[in-house]
Amino acid sequence: MALTANNLDIEAAYHAVSDTYLGSEVDIHALCREKRHNEPVMQGDFVDTYLKVPTNAGAKGGKCAVTLFKYKDILSVLRDAETYTSGFIAEGLGAFFDGLIILAMDGEQHRRTRALLQPVFMPETVKEWKPEIDRVIRDEFLAPIVAEKKANLMDFGLYFPIRVMYALMGFPTDDAEKFKQYASWALALVAANQIDPEKAKIYGPIAGQAVKSLYDAINQVVVKKRAEGTEGNDLISRLINAEYEGRALDDHEVTTFVRSLLPAAGETTTRTFSSIMTLLLERPELLERVRNDRSLIGKLIDETVRYEPVATFKVRQASKDVEIGGVKVPKGALVQCMVISANRDEESFPDPDTFDIDRKARPSLGFGFGPHMCIGQFVAKVELNSAINAILDLFPGIRLDPSKPAPEIAGAQLRGAKAIHVIWD
Repeated sequence: MALTANNLDIEAAYHAVSDTYLGSEVDIHALCREKRHNEPVMQGDFVDTYLKVPTNAGAKGGKCAVTLFKYKDILSVLRDAETYTSGFIAEGLGAFFDGLIILAMDGEQHRRTRALLQPVFMPETVKEWKPEIDRVIRDEFLAPIVAEKKANLMDFGLYFPIRVMYALMGFPTDDAEKFKQYASWALALVAANQIDPEKAKIYGPIAGQAVKSLYDAINQVVVKKRAEGTEGNDLISRLINAEYEGRALDDHEVTTFVRSLLPAAGETTTRTFSSIMTLLLERPELLERVRNDRSLIGKLIDETVRYEPVATFKVRQASKDVEIGGVKVPKGALVQCMVISANRDEESFPDPDTFDIDRKARPSLGFGFGPHMCIGQFVAKVELNSAINAILDLFPGIRLDPSKPAPEIAGAQLRGAKAIHVIWD
């Protein structure tokens, strides 16, 4: 049977994305360390030369003129959205979303759109959802498997962020299969960004089907909510009630905005969860510390995002001729920022290759930085905190299953572990 958007399940879609961004078999941390020390401002495209994975630039995005590896250089690029813009993304990934994608907006349009979307992702809004997040994670996902004494944590990790985030956005919560279908469509859009022409032939048409199916499914919810009245705190209700550039949004705009957020709505949290649990379970003494002092979970999350960021690089486009570290970057050229390198820059993080939740707090760049910092990071942190607490409460003596392969964090981009096999008492 031919693979289509309707028979692509979420596991297949997730692994298709992982495989797309796995890249060449290089030690990305060692490679970045060597560049930091010997060529911190590299002329040309590091990702294409060494990692062999797609970027979010799109075919028309311009040529990559320079790749940066130092924390201070990358920080200065990410915080200066006037000089280093993101609009080129609209010609790649953004083409799926009629240009209404916040990642691809610059200037006043970006500021207004972010102000429109931000309230639903703010701490005070998300805190109202925490009891429901805890209930979903414990009652719907973890309690039913306690008696089994073993699991692949990624069977849980793949689903709980989708279930929570889609409810936060305003989708009905009474049909789990719908959540899974929407999530597989959203992931199919990410998987479409292929370098291999043969894979592009497979996932290009699937993405085309998925983008329409996702639009139709969201539009149904939008139309129904508008007809019934929108009193809720969810994202769809807020967008229906909001104004954009001085006018109310129509159903098409609400639908398109929501669709543009879905590819990252669960997947990034899933990958972060996989890295947190891998790093924690590999360190039994740390696991015991966290089990006995849950106030450390926040530090555990932050250190994981520094140590193993999901997104290893960000790309920006120069809006004018600039010079970085002696390298001339012409207007229109792309600037590649190796976030994974910045997060282990010795000048910014002492002993950076050690996983240390007690290190002095400093902003890492795992959630980005500046105007385009991840809009959903607080939601992700609340979800992750709830999940880790629930696992430690419900699975006494949890540890890696010695009869199964140890988890491995991998990927030249979109890093994470595919499987985490555990047992408990």
